[in-house]
Amino acid sequence: MLLTNLEVVPGRRVVEHLGLVQGSTVRAKHAGKDILAGIKNVFGGELRAYTDLLQESREEAIERMVAQAQALNANAVLNVRFSTSSVAQGAAELFAYGTAVRLEDAP
Repeated sequence: MLLTNLEVVPGRRVVEHLGLVQGSTVRAKHAGKDILAGIKNVFGGELRAYTDLLQESREEAIERMVAQAQALNANAVLNVRFSTSSVAQGAAELFAYGTAVRLEDAP
């Protein structure tokens, strides 16, 4: 499955537009890691636990979006975007979405 944030794929023609596909996940912070992140926030530096949590969330949201595109027999998702939102204190949704299409076969 080809994923791109472009609206078109250079050298490939869209032969069928299959519609919007999306995937999301809601994740909560781990209390212990939250305490350590608070300490790290005082001294500065990367909050590695949050970086890892967001990376895992992006991967899961993408997997769900791709599964939805595959169910439509798409071979690409164009114009892929991410969005995040807070859904409860300490929990956030990561949302991936794009346009499922069928591209012509590669030359």
